[in-house]
Amino acid sequence: MDSEGAVPGVLQTGRFAGREAFSQLLREAFAAAAQRGWREIVVSDSNFEDWPLQERAVAESLGAWAKPGRRFVMVAAGYDAVLRNQARFVVWRRTWSHLIDCRQSRHIDAINFPSAMHVPGWAMQRLDLVRSTGVCTELPERRLQIRETLDELLRGSSPGFAASVLGL
Repeated sequence: MDSEGAVPGVLQTGRFAGREAFSQLLREAFAAAAQRGWREIVVSDSNFEDWPLQERAVAESLGAWAKPGRRFVMVAAGYDAVLRNQARFVVWRRTWSHLIDCRQSRHIDAINFPSAMHVPGWAMQRLDLVRSTGVCTELPERRLQIRETLDELLRGSSPGFAASVLGL
């Protein structure tokens, strides 16, 4: 997939390959979320280690997207890598904690954990985590399949990644 000629706000569809293509898709999707004002963003990954959540552009897009009535749902096997490597996202999460539902699901191993994003009208899923290959689509049946995978994962999850840690 070639994103050099990408039109701002228009999300790519089709197959993608490589870590940079994956990261660029996510940057474009978060920017589109801010532009289009999507009510809900759902993301899933075992640890979000290789998502570009620490980048200034992504943090700015999420900041522009965050408004009352919106919902960001995030599910992971664990959030240690986010806390360690995604400082801008951690600050954004703390600021907008009332819009964000972070869930944890430990019953799936990392290699089988879905790496996906679902937003109104578009979805992306990495099918091979090692090579960062996958598909992004606007097709309703494929989006529904990805959403059902995420909903199943969410059903078996519990709260995780608290916005703040309270001590005694």
